[in-house]
Parts: sequence; structure tokens; C-alpha cells
Amino acid sequence: MPKPKRIRQIAREEFAKRRRQLMRIMGRDSIAILPAAVPKLRNNDVEYAFRQDSDFLYLSGFPEPEAVAVLVPGRPEGEYLLFVRPRDPARETWDGRRAGPAGACRDFDANEAFPIGDLDELLPGLLRNCERVFYTVGVNRDFDQRVLGWVNGLRTQARNGGHPPHELVALEHFLHDMRLYKSRAELQLMQQAAEIGARAHVRAMQRCRAGMFEYEIMAELLHEFRRENADTSYHPIVAGGANACVLHYHENNEVLRDGDLLLIDAGCEIEGYASDITRTFPVGGRYSPEQLAIYEIVLEANLAATEKVRPGNHWNEPHDAAVQVLTAGLVRVGLLKGRVPTLIKSQAYRQFYMHRTGHWLGLDVHDVGDYKVGDAWRELEPGMVLTIEPGLYIAPGSKKVPKAFQGIGVRIEDDVAVGRDGPIVLSARVPKLPQEIEQLMAQV
Repeated sequence: MPKPKRIRQIAREEFAKRRRQLMRIMGRDSIAILPAAVPKLRNNDVEYAFRQDSDFLYLSGFPEPEAVAVLVPGRPEGEYLLFVRPRDPARETWDGRRAGPAGACRDFDANEAFPIGDLDELLPGLLRNCERVFYTVGVNRDFDQRVLGWVNGLRTQARNGGHPPHELVALEHFLHDMRLYKSRAELQLMQQAAEIGARAHVRAMQRCRAGMFEYEIMAELLHEFRRENADTSYHPIVAGGANACVLHYHENNEVLRDGDLLLIDAGCEIEGYASDITRTFPVGGRYSPEQLAIYEIVLEANLAATEKVRPGNHWNEPHDAAVQVLTAGLVRVGLLKGRVPTLIKSQAYRQFYMHRTGHWLGLDVHDVGDYKVGDAWRELEPGMVLTIEPGLYIAPGSKKVPKAFQGIGVRIEDDVAVGRDGPIVLSARVPKLPQEIEQLMAQV
């Protein structure tokens, strides 16, 4: 039997450290309430595979639905409480094992744990005499009403000497800023997710043949993800030919033709942490002159933007660098005419490049964290992780564009961590130089 692959995990002490950090921010006389994700129906009585709410996961590591985490700084009986499903042998036969209150304390370090059915009875007592309630409104509207009901119930009792909370504080404002800075363990998981994603992209390049369907290439990606016990972090984009000009193409059902490019945007998730990688390569193994011209512009933009992922630079510098290179390249091949500064100012490039150059990456593919602080772009700092994903998309029928360029869509996306000395490309194991890609595809 092959030895099971070891997936790095976040240590229990790191979850505890996160909770302590948040409670220091909250201060005494406060309470934080976080519900777990709600299972979602796919059809009739069949649910989608459960994926825990990222904020709840970040603070607890608890993987089950029907749970609520509560933080009460300074509470003598225990600051960290979990409300969870009780053990139930009959339900566990159908739906799988549950931790139960005892397991929530033993395996997930809750100071106290209670059955989820006791929440309405116990939560008002925990809220009493707290000045501030830290809670994220709008994610779970049904739970929003329960929280408001508890608070309003205490207010009606105030005349009897109760002391209801006076302030509802946006928990996500503080928690999402914490999530923006990745620890060493988080970066290791993201590196692992990027390396699994890299192997999947390489496999797709090696297996690609004219006459295959896009979904067959998607199957190769999924094979590599699942053999490493990783889930998709989003529905893969496998876009042949002009389909690559549809930014969020998802049908993945058309035949691949010799002479076309294939754009694959696919990543996986390890312990909740995502990779997000895009490569564009020729179905037949060789770029045409026009394809190569566009590809090399995007590659140059990818490298220029990545170079700007350095401490002290601001969030928008990679985008500015990419736009500069892309616009100059479009002028060079004749798809735009005029002076580069003027074209950038008028955003003429947006005919062919209509999205930003990246986004935060972490427990969510489009991860949390503000891009601006006040009116200024956020400064990049060590531990932040973002994508760098410039592209050019020349839709069929584009006016004043030579026919040979129409239908070409190219995007090159990497996962990049802000290191102390500069960019760390987590997805570096996926070839992106055109000659490397052509050589790899020729080897099979």
C-alpha cells in the first residue's frame, strides 16, 4: 500500500493565538458571535459538499455545520465557547461522525461546549452586561434576526436591572484585517495548494490533444487535485479558442481545435486555503506568430507586475505596471494607435484588458482585506498573498483588428506572496515561458 501523503495542518495553538488576538482587539465587556456555514441544497434533498464559513474556520478549525462560536473576553468560566450538534448514533449512521460537546472541548479547545439546541436559552445570558456585540451582519440573514431578537429581548428587560449591549460592531472589519496577514503555517498550506495546482496544469498541457473536449481536460485537472486530497477552489475555466475571451467561461463543453489556444484558470484548496493559477498554451503544441506576439506581451506584463510585489509598494503598483506593458505591447503590434501615456489616461486598453491585475488570496479565492486604507491604496507588507493575472482578450469581430488576432485570449496568473525581500511566486512550478511550454508539450 502506498504511504498516505501528509497534508500540513494549522496547529491548534495557532487557532488559539488568533482567538486571543481578536479578544485583545475586542476588549472586555464585549462578545463575538460567529455562526458556521449553512448547508445548501443542490437539488431536492441532496446537499452540496459542505464548506465551512471561512471566518468561522479561521478562528475555530471546527468543520461541522449547525455550530456557533462565541468569544467572551475575561469570562471566568471560559472565554471560548462552542455550540455544536450533540452526538446522535442514528444520525451519524447516515451523515457521519460528530464531535459533540465533549469533542468540541477535547479536539477543538473550547473552554465550554453546549448542544446547539441550547443556544436560544444560553446566549441572552452571555450577552447580558456586555457593552459591545461583535458580529458580521448580512451573511446569514436568519441568524441576524436571532441576534437582534436576543439583544432586543434584553432591552425590554432593562427596566428590571438588566444591562443590554449598547453597540453592534462589525466583526469582519477586524477579523478580515487579521486574515490578510498569513502566518508561516498558512503560507506552507498555500504553497502546497499552489504546487498541487501546478502539477494539474502541467498534466493538462501534457494530455492536451486536438479533438479532445474541454471537459476532458477539466477531468485531468480534477484527477490531479483529488489524488492529492484537494478540492477545487472554484469551478475551473477550460476555454479553448475564442471561449478564452469570456472571462468567466464555465461551460467547458466544446471541442479543442488544432491551431487554437487553450486558457485554463484552475486552482485547488488544501485545508481551506486556495490556489488560483492560469496558463494559456497552444492546443497543437506550437504558438502561431500572432498568438506568440500577444502571449509575450502578457508574459512581460506578468513579470513586470510581479516585480512590484514588494514591501512598501502600494496595492495598485502591480496593476499600473501591467497596464503600462500591455498598452505599449498593443501599440507595438498595431492593435492600438497613439502615445502610450495618452492611451493609458483614456483607458483605451480596456477594449482588450477589462479587469484588474489581481486580488487577495487565502481562505477565499477572492480573499478578504481592504484594498484601500482611507483614500490611499494599501501598502504591501510581508505575509500578504495576492494573484498577478494580466491578460489580453481579442474577441471575434473586434473592429479594426486583423483577422489573425481575433479570437485570441491569453491570461497568465500566478499566486505571489509578499516576502521580506521581494515577491515569492508560489505557483512558479508551472511553466510560462513559451519555449518551455512548447518543449513540455513536445515530450509526450
